[in-house]
Amino acid sequence: SKPQNAPAWVEALTLLPGEPTEGGGTSKSIFRIRVTQPAPDYQVLFFRLFFDDKPNQQPELIAWDESGTHILRSGTLGVGMNLPSSDSVLIPMTGASAIDIEVPGDGKTIRAAYLDWMTTSEVVHPVNAEHRDVIPEPFSSVPTLHAPPEDVENFGTVTATLAADPIRVDGQTQESAAFQFPIEAQPLTALLTFEIANPSIDAPPEIYLNGQDIGPVSLTLPELADPGYRGEAEPLTTEMHFHYTGWLRAQKIVPATVLKAGPNDLVVANGVGSGSSAIRATQIQLKYIWDKSDYLLRTGH
Repeated sequence: SKPQNAPAWVEALTLLPGEPTEGGGTSKSIFRIRVTQPAPDYQVLFFRLFFDDKPNQQPELIAWDESGTHILRSGTLGVGMNLPSSDSVLIPMTGASAIDIEVPGDGKTIRAAYLDWMTTSEVVHPVNAEHRDVIPEPFSSVPTLHAPPEDVENFGTVTATLAADPIRVDGQTQESAAFQFPIEAQPLTALLTFEIANPSIDAPPEIYLNGQDIGPVSLTLPELADPGYRGEAEPLTTEMHFHYTGWLRAQKIVPATVLKAGPNDLVVANGVGSGSSAIRATQIQLKYIWDKSDYLLRTGH
């Protein structure tokens, strides 16, 4: 492959000395990236940071102007699940000349950064549908999944949140995400949806419903050029397996025959060799008959 060179609009990357602590360590590390706008109409910078999302070592992005004034602070990135991850921030660069990656500790949790300039265009939204903030990120255009705080009914389909917050799943330590939810009547079909961080792309989590293994979820994968893919090879093997170090959408059609009126038990679990992951915004959609449902009644043969 061709050697990678920084674009001309990246002027410098420096590691600023951190403040020492009493124990001889470093309280925080700062990576400073100086940039210049390649054209006047390039005013928003897309910044994706790849890092190990460790508790109490979560990074923050800070944009500065030439006078040393803060223009933007991203706030803490990540959720502290102790997993390889990535987060994206859109930074208004009018007047900004430098971006700091500030992270507690020696800075070894920072793995990489991907930068690109964004252009603006007019976007239209449907008036009578849920508003979705779709920001076309490089390599992927799937919007962030939001978990509704209350059950929502739309066109005969009920959407219910099982858990909004992140939950860790690990096949090695047998950590799984377990949910119990009641339903009033058996639906025609159902769809389980959540976001997952650091999944093994060739061995996604298995779903168990009421004691039955109903199979693995399907992942909505970005193109393979995405820097979020991280390879892993074992000794004496030539095959490389990949995890995606970011959040992906996962879905699974749930057979209606496995659901029952009353309480239902659902488990999301990783296989033993799949490593650790985390899931969030877990929700289920239940489709019922509706007065305008479109269906065919097939005659017997």
